[in-house]
This record gives sequence, C-alpha cells and structure tokens, in this order.
Amino acid sequence: MSGFACKAYGPVVDSLLEKVGPMPLDAGTPDAAAGERLRPLTPADLLAGQPVADADATRACLSALWLRLGFLDESHRLSQGIATPEGSFWHAIMHRREGDYANAKYWFRRVGDHAVFAALRQGAEGAALMGDDPAAGAIAAQAAWDPFAFVDLCETFVAAGKADDRLWCQVQRLEWDLLFDHCWRAATGAGRATP
Repeated sequence: MSGFACKAYGPVVDSLLEKVGPMPLDAGTPDAAAGERLRPLTPADLLAGQPVADADATRACLSALWLRLGFLDESHRLSQGIATPEGSFWHAIMHRREGDYANAKYWFRRVGDHAVFAALRQGAEGAALMGDDPAAGAIAAQAAWDPFAFVDLCETFVAAGKADDRLWCQVQRLEWDLLFDHCWRAATGAGRATP
C-alpha cells in the first residue's frame, strides 16, 4: 500500500525506523529505546552529512520521527514552531492522535490542499476497497482526500476501543510515509515526490 521504503533515508533515519512497530490511531506507547537514540539528534544530524536545503523541512522530519516513535509532546514542540503547511500537517496528526480532534481540524485547515493528498486518497481507496469496514466505502468514494473525514473516522474508532484497527492504521501509516518522504525531499533538496 505504501511507497515508503526503509533504507532510503540514510543511516540515521533508517536505523530509527528499522524495528518500529505499528502506529495506533491514538497516542499509543512511546518506543523508549528509539526515543533515547533520537533525543540527542539535531535536525541536521538526520541528514548524516548532507547539506540542509530547507531548515523547516528538516525540522519537520525530526517532528515526524518523534511522532512515529510515539513521543507526541516532543513532536508537538517542534511542529508548532514550523510555519509551513508541513509543520501544520504534523501538528494536525499529533493532535488527532492525542485525541484533540477539534484542534487537529484547526491545523488541517491551515494545511490547505497538500501535495500528498492525491496519493493519500489513491492509497486509502485501495486499502478501503480491500476492507470490509462500512466506513471504507465512504473513504473509497471520496473524489479528493478529506482530512476532516479521516479525523472523524479516527475519533469514532478510538472511542470504540479500536485504536489499533488494521485498515485505518495502514491509512495513517501511508499518510505518515507520504508526508515524511515529501519533507525529506525538501530537506535534502531532492525535490518533491511525484504522487
């Protein structure tokens, strides 16, 4: 479902993501061991010697890693200081996972129509068509990715005690993968991913 390939982002990032588990729809449990490895790193350290082409995108990558490893507060501290659509996007995902759904929607409004939405809608549609969840039909029928509908869906599943629902965790993982790749390409100057 996802185009994310570990071993594509250099030794620092790849080693952090190598054994990371699934990312639940709620706050989940932080990966303490990975967090200790991430804690001393600066945004520039993530690039392992490559020049930083975009400082905000590099900080967004660090925020994303904190979020992926389950450290919502650390991710929040970084993302709230990044005044770009990507900073707002990570900020929105963090609030969605912590259960502050109204605040997540506020930050998604600040994102606007993001470049990864088309690929996200396409990937979510493919995943939804393979699922037997009634909500999957609504996602599959979307003409364009609707982050607000996904926030509502996550809220419903978390409230029902299904924060680890396989289908919707896959969609959330695809969202993370696409946005991380987008930020990484900007951070390193490799250009934006083509959905």
